[in-house]
Amino acid sequence: MKQKIAVFASGAGSNAQKIIDHFRASEIAEISLIACNKPGAGVLTIAEQEQIEQVLIEREQYKKDGYAAFLKEKGINFVVLAGFLWKIPQPLIDAYPRKIVNIHPALLPAYGGKGMYGAFVHQAVIANGEKQSGITIHYVDEHYDHGDIIFQATCNIEPGDTPEQLAQKIHLLEHAHFPAVIEQVLQQH
Repeated sequence: MKQKIAVFASGAGSNAQKIIDHFRASEIAEISLIACNKPGAGVLTIAEQEQIEQVLIEREQYKKDGYAAFLKEKGINFVVLAGFLWKIPQPLIDAYPRKIVNIHPALLPAYGGKGMYGAFVHQAVIANGEKQSGITIHYVDEHYDHGDIIFQATCNIEPGDTPEQLAQKIHLLEHAHFPAVIEQVLQQH
């Protein structure tokens, strides 16, 4: 029986699209739900085009139970955070132990934590003169960007690279690795 994945995203949805494409013909899993906390976000358009059920997350209910009961009702077995900016509440972590994965646009444990997302991460990495950055795919626990690391990939930072150029390199790593790593994790469950 196919595992049912819920993808939580807050933005344009480029990672969500890559994950949907990867699992389109999969025998092990399907993307069954897109959850988003921003009305009008691009990921909602993707869900509509792909004919995937979507839910717009309301902050108070999310803080209370993380939509855990709703996800269980929909038969969701696994949760993927693909650019989702809210902290995951304890009831959702409890409902899906080691079944929630996140991707972070830096090499954790560096450049993680509250406020470290998107352009803020790339600006900090460049400002500190780092020679490399990359992505981290990890299990989600009760702390921002903290759970056990599953996978990391790196890219070089060239002298003169801007945060925007670094962001492009990071996106390439995310798109190349995130769907395959999710599949590997699902095969181990």
